[in-house]
Amino acid sequence: MEFRLTDDQDRLRHGLRDILSDRQLTWEELTDVGIFQLRVPERDGGLGLGLPEAVLVFEEAGRALLSGPLVGTEVAAARLGLRGRAEVVRVPARGPVLVPQLPQLDHVLLLRPDDSLVVLPAAALDAAPAPAVDPDRPLWRLEGELPAGEGLPEGEARRVAADTTLLTAALQAGLAARTVTEAVGYARTRAQFGQPIGAFQAVQHLCADMLARAELARVAVYAAAVSGDVEEIAGAKLLADEAAVRGARDCLQVHGGMGFTWEARVHRLLKRAWAWEQAGADRERCLDELAAHL
Repeated sequence: MEFRLTDDQDRLRHGLRDILSDRQLTWEELTDVGIFQLRVPERDGGLGLGLPEAVLVFEEAGRALLSGPLVGTEVAAARLGLRGRAEVVRVPARGPVLVPQLPQLDHVLLLRPDDSLVVLPAAALDAAPAPAVDPDRPLWRLEGELPAGEGLPEGEARRVAADTTLLTAALQAGLAARTVTEAVGYARTRAQFGQPIGAFQAVQHLCADMLARAELARVAVYAAAVSGDVEEIAGAKLLADEAAVRGARDCLQVHGGMGFTWEARVHRLLKRAWAWEQAGADRERCLDELAAHL
């Protein structure tokens, strides 16, 4: 099987990287770039691309640490034809239902414990602010009984859930790559005992392990995008979550005490990795999905 990127895919990835490396784009600018119309058919005003291209774009979004309901909006447009901002939220078996950035949303796609999917208007939900680990991804706790809403067929619900998990894994893969860049860049410039800390073997091993995990996650995410298999998507999400969370922790270690300061902003990588780790399918659900296919 050929996993090499085509010329068009390579231009798409590097073109978006150039745009996002310049500055943080506004939501309107992201919409104009076409991030949320990637898989919408051309006859409906979209770009008519596939899941592999969407993964490349969301990997760059993760590298740039973009905020906002990125995955939910793209999935809602591609799978359900919904316009406006959306978020896919899985209802836990126990505990509160937490919706990221609820005031910004037009739609909330609720995945119930039985894997059914319900589309709700965000304005109809009763919610209160809840503590969030990532200040750039605030949470709202839904209160009272959830509205019944309009259910979707089981097959469509599973594809929405799988796409959400895969694109979130792509975000994590991009974030993992960002942690490597941040750690290596700091290790080259920070001097200790008269030489850059990157000359110390302990720091070199940390950076090498970060790179190995990031590359493994990236390849797994690409393969899952090509195959579309639910079990491969679950495996890719596990690898991407590990690469992002452990990479962010190691990046903090390379930065030392400076990494915890607001000025360095390195701590944002770990907080975002924790937040995206719970998005889509979390670790337990991914392990259950893999176990079901053994």
